[in-house]
Amino acid sequence: MSTKVSESTGYVSNVQMSAFGYVMAAIIAIVMLPVLPVVVLVWLLWRVFVAGDDVEPSYETWRNDPNRLRPSPPEPETDDEDED
Repeated sequence: MSTKVSESTGYVSNVQMSAFGYVMAAIIAIVMLPVLPVVVLVWLLWRVFVAGDDVEPSYETWRNDPNRLRPSPPEPETDDEDED
């Protein structure tokens, strides 16, 4: 039979699942450690030869850009009907 809710003992740590998680983490770490230098080397080569250091656009660079489009001030409206 199943345990009734009123008879539940509460949270009990599951040692088997914890052990399985630690073993899997250790296996992944052991497998990935030899690959880490290759990943770092590829990342460094990509940063040197492919990735450009583009200037991050900001308001200051936009405001100081001499080639940006500057809107002209609005012209005052004239009433053609009041030309007496």
